[in-house]
Amino acid sequence: MTNHSDATLTLAVIPGDGIGPEVTAEALKVLEAAAPAGVKFEPTRYDLGAERYLATGEVLPDGVLDEIRGHDAILLGAVGGRPGDPNLPPGILERGLLLRLRFELDHYVNLRPSRIYPGAASPLANPGDVDFVVVREGTEGPYTGNGGALRVGTPAEVATEVSVNTAYGVERVVRDAFARAQKRRKKLTLVHKTNVLVHAGAVWSRLVDEVATEFPDVTVDYLHIDAATIFMTTDPSRFDVIVTDNLFGDIITDLAAAITGGIGLAASGNINPDGTAPSMFEPVHGSAPDIAGQGIADPTAAILSVSLLLDHLGHAAAAAAVEGAVLADRAALAASGNDAPRSTSAVGDAIAARVAG
Repeated sequence: MTNHSDATLTLAVIPGDGIGPEVTAEALKVLEAAAPAGVKFEPTRYDLGAERYLATGEVLPDGVLDEIRGHDAILLGAVGGRPGDPNLPPGILERGLLLRLRFELDHYVNLRPSRIYPGAASPLANPGDVDFVVVREGTEGPYTGNGGALRVGTPAEVATEVSVNTAYGVERVVRDAFARAQKRRKKLTLVHKTNVLVHAGAVWSRLVDEVATEFPDVTVDYLHIDAATIFMTTDPSRFDVIVTDNLFGDIITDLAAAITGGIGLAASGNINPDGTAPSMFEPVHGSAPDIAGQGIADPTAAILSVSLLLDHLGHAAAAAAVEGAVLADRAALAASGNDAPRSTSAVGDAIAARVAG
């Protein structure tokens, strides 16, 4: 992987379906404006998603996966067809494309920052100063596909989903979370359900305790998942870095997006911290086929995903410039009192202009 300053960095771009291509175009516009001197991003487009599957029956061909593996990073828009489409089997894209990319490229850290941006309407009356990140394990837990079904379709049907937790997998994501906490406000919260999920819970608790000895300046807290949802809606400012498993992380990050103004502003990174394969950055929102093609989708989450991408590639100043431009753009909009909707390209133009200075 190429991470030095004088470089051409290769970017696999998967615009996807619905509003995906629209928001991705704006994210690329901002990325070009934010690229540090001497750094050029070379995008290669890959048409993957519902439209490709419906047209060809292909989800993620092995040859395409091999090509994507050779890039420095991946930028994804959104994938998904129209709800209820009988030609699009449930889970075909989630398992065959999104999860396969995560597993094949060893994206063991799913990173979701959460903060309340100026002008964003939180459903909470007094949320306080909300600024935390969720570090979700991305390659284990119940999403590995370790399960099955017997006597399907009969009254005696049995279905199992086995949650896989390895000491190796847990330790590496816990270590990543501690490192992020050390660079932030030095507080880490483990979220699990150790009183019921005693076997997996014991692995997570033990390894958090062990790794904590290497980070003596980081304060460690623990919350059951149900208690965590309570505090996230009553006192979200208490959180700094949350580390949790794949399933709990999936749920709690959507709750985090809801309390900070909606999933439309949420960015995410599927990170391979070891650099053995490219990491993938994407807005959390879906493909929203009902508004596709109208030029009204908000590209802010996709643009914030570019900030995460830049930071991961070692360009912290450029990443901060993108986030700062988003903050300034939204603050100016809130101060103006103008709540007229802007077009997708207008938002991208405004943020790119601020980044360019």
